[in-house]
Amino acid sequence: MTEDEAAELQSLRSSIDNIDAALVHLLAERFKCTQRVGHLKATAGLPPADPERERAQIERLRALAEESHLDPAFAEAFLAFIVAEVIHHHERIAEDVAGA
Repeated sequence: MTEDEAAELQSLRSSIDNIDAALVHLLAERFKCTQRVGHLKATAGLPPADPERERAQIERLRALAEESHLDPAFAEAFLAFIVAEVIHHHERIAEDVAGA
């Protein structure tokens, strides 16, 4: 590897590290919002999952992925992973609210 290539590799890795940090912070903010949604749904007696909202989000995310030249199937799988975790949190919140 040449010195220029090594420098480029280091620069790219540094950018990737920054992007990863931003993703973690964005996910943390997203989960703060979804925790609040979970509390609102639980106190209103709404179910933890909202299949219609999930379908709309998948459609929206797939379109965004296509526009961004990202594999829509990957984007959907990523969202499904996040949504599954959110639903799990909402179920726990609903149990806590019901038990209080």
